[in-house]
Amino acid sequence: MIRDTSAQDQALAVPRHRRWTRWGAAAAAAGLLVAVAASLLAGWNAGATSVNASRLRIAPVTRGPLVRDAAVSGRVVAAVSPTLYAAAPATVLLKVNAGDTVKKGQVLAELASPDLAGALQRERSAYQELAAEIERQQIIASKQKLIARRDADQAEIERAAAQRALERIQHAGVEGVIAKNDFEKAQDALKSAEIRRRHAAEAATLENSDVALQIRTRREQLARQHLQLQEAQRRVEELTLRAPMDGLVGSLAVADRAVVAANAPLLTLVDLARLEVELEIPETYVADLGLGMNVEITAGDIRAVGKLSAISPEVVKSTVLARVRFSGAQPAGLRQSQRINARLLIDEKPDALVLPRGPFVDTQGGRFVYVVENGIAWRRPVTLGATSVGAVEILAGLKPGDRVVVAGAEAFDNAAQVKINE
Repeated sequence: MIRDTSAQDQALAVPRHRRWTRWGAAAAAAGLLVAVAASLLAGWNAGATSVNASRLRIAPVTRGPLVRDAAVSGRVVAAVSPTLYAAAPATVLLKVNAGDTVKKGQVLAELASPDLAGALQRERSAYQELAAEIERQQIIASKQKLIARRDADQAEIERAAAQRALERIQHAGVEGVIAKNDFEKAQDALKSAEIRRRHAAEAATLENSDVALQIRTRREQLARQHLQLQEAQRRVEELTLRAPMDGLVGSLAVADRAVVAANAPLLTLVDLARLEVELEIPETYVADLGLGMNVEITAGDIRAVGKLSAISPEVVKSTVLARVRFSGAQPAGLRQSQRINARLLIDEKPDALVLPRGPFVDTQGGRFVYVVENGIAWRRPVTLGATSVGAVEILAGLKPGDRVVVAGAEAFDNAAQVKINE
């Protein structure tokens, strides 16, 4: 049996300096563990998420003017763009083409309507017939006046003869029965002549009045017929379409020699010297709109300003149509239906606490922002005010100089603190 070497082992004493080295190593390891734990604890306190600063857009809070505005789009339209219609069922004979430049009074189209032409001839014939009837009535009236005047004159002659016969008998004296009878007959003849003269005079007056009434009635009929003739003439003249202004033929609604119904649209004119802008404004801005509001208009290299001149009373597809009239001279180079961009100047605050606008307005619901301090982004409640295209007003929660994450905060996942890696 082989024995082990335990009987040969000898315990040796450890040197004192080696003992202190071992304790130093243990202390160093413990310090390292503490440092690592402190680092982990600091990382945990800073939040479970850290974001690189290059992924964020940080802007300071400043104080200055805030112009509340809204960016909208629209198109150029003609302020005066009349559409011409057919006055009656007719055949259209066009004299112009789409895009032609026309002058005021120029013939644009002619409508052929046999019905209106025939009606005009009938009204003209009736007018001429009434005019001839009045002339005939005036001749008859003159004759009747002459007859009435003749009867009155004849009655006067008979009265005068009876008056002279009575005077002769009176001068001769009344003696005897025969002479007395002659005297009484002369008196009766005189009275009868006076009655006939009076009746003849009254009859002549009545005849004159009757004739005057008949002539006046005929003249009124002639005047009424003249109005009907003018109306027929006007309707026939409307068959010739003339340009109401200088402008451009915008579009043709019918083809040449087409048969159209009454009130059918034929063509549209455009006055290029009087253009306006039609804006499509989201309904969220309806409560802030007002006539006379300033508008900045941009169309390529063209810059202009104007004012709201009309606002539609209805909302169509979540938008409201509004018209803008240029302030001052109309800018050159604009075309009908040209698309433009516009900026509505809703309100202006000269001294407001402002922050550049960014996604934080939507991602945080406008109630929270992240303020960067010493490399840590702290979630802080705020109250927002008026907003514009490029800035937002701060009512409470921030002060001038605060650095706020305006873009990229969606990566923070609503954490209370986030470390920012520079």
